[in-house]
Amino acid sequence: MTEQSTDTKRAVPLALAEPTVHVRAGWITGLSLASLGMWMASLTPIQVVLPLQLQAIDPRHKIAALAIVSAVGAVASVVATPLAGALSDRTTHAYGFGPLRGRRHRWTLSMALLGAVSMLLLAHQTTVAGVAVFWVLFSAFQNGEYASLSAATPDHVPVRQRATVAGWVGMPQALGLVAGTVIVVLLLNSHVVPGYYVMAVLLLVLALPFVFGTPDHPLEPEHRQPFSWRRLAQAYWISPREYPDFAWAWLTRFLASLSIAMGTLYLLYFLRDKVHYARLFPGQTASDGLLILILIYTVCVVITAVIGGVISDRRGKRKMIVTVSGALMGLAALLLTFVETWDASLLAAVLFGVGFGAYLAVDQALITQVLPAASDRAKDLGIINIAIVGPAAIGAGIAGPLVTFGGYPTLFAGTAIVAALASIFVWKIKSVP
Repeated sequence: MTEQSTDTKRAVPLALAEPTVHVRAGWITGLSLASLGMWMASLTPIQVVLPLQLQAIDPRHKIAALAIVSAVGAVASVVATPLAGALSDRTTHAYGFGPLRGRRHRWTLSMALLGAVSMLLLAHQTTVAGVAVFWVLFSAFQNGEYASLSAATPDHVPVRQRATVAGWVGMPQALGLVAGTVIVVLLLNSHVVPGYYVMAVLLLVLALPFVFGTPDHPLEPEHRQPFSWRRLAQAYWISPREYPDFAWAWLTRFLASLSIAMGTLYLLYFLRDKVHYARLFPGQTASDGLLILILIYTVCVVITAVIGGVISDRRGKRKMIVTVSGALMGLAALLLTFVETWDASLLAAVLFGVGFGAYLAVDQALITQVLPAASDRAKDLGIINIAIVGPAAIGAGIAGPLVTFGGYPTLFAGTAIVAALASIFVWKIKSVP
């Protein structure tokens, strides 16, 4: 539980104060579990279940169908995240009760519930249009939950602990994918409907310990910003001229996320159609190969996320670690540009995992240090989250034509270039070492 000094309490309400006391292990565990459920529900479908569902619906046009569904889901995410963040920033204790009196927890719980319902309905769709509609709904609700969970770190965690916490909380982004893939591929034999059902249940259940077991500072009505439609529209904009460091942080996150979206969207099809995994290993499928790559990548992410976060907090350095991590992700993509083999895929998984793990912890901590105002933390992080989810739409639109007209080498070469740009532009940020 986070506490403030007596002087701080008198000057600024807890909901808007800068945290000064380290959060404890139980708080980190609760947030990590909620993040795990959210990432399992969002990443497992896009990587495994959606491709299987769309392949069964329209095998001839599976690449285009996956690109379209991913793109419309990303558009919904872009719209929903800053809006949900802005609304949670303005939420007061007036209509809450118990642990739901704060600004964030009621949004976390309601968004998880609505996302789970959307996923249950998604499981039974038999047309590309039906899949797209319910994936849009799920993406909107899931990113509403993401907005409230993201704000928990600047709400409760002091700057000197943020990279460490971000490392632990960032791990579920990798663990969620591997755990979801293990469940769908190994335990459920790649069956689509049970896969969606399990993800939906875990999305909701894993959010409960954080919602009901951790504090959520209430905001008194007198400290709430006055409502205006103009202010609500500004949920999607922060002036780069007034806040250049925030703008550069946004751009580097956008480019790094774009490289991830481009490099991973068609990985299952790459193993199936180019590496010919099933031919190399009779009796296995490309989904089995994808699981192996995800396991390797996840181990590397878990190790480097924690280590990178601790090193960054102790040294106070952020940008160098972000640069190195981006370079490693770019190197992984560059390897697959020239070598389309299973062995190259294994090495690329190591490089990508090591780079992405350190990036998750350190870049998230860096971003929380350039937020413009405490009163708009969730809204501003929602704008940052556009840089995370938006590239899924753009990445699908870029990756599909690159694969269609230039093949997988062109796709991975483009991925490497984008990752390199992210590593370079982080040095434009001046207020963070």
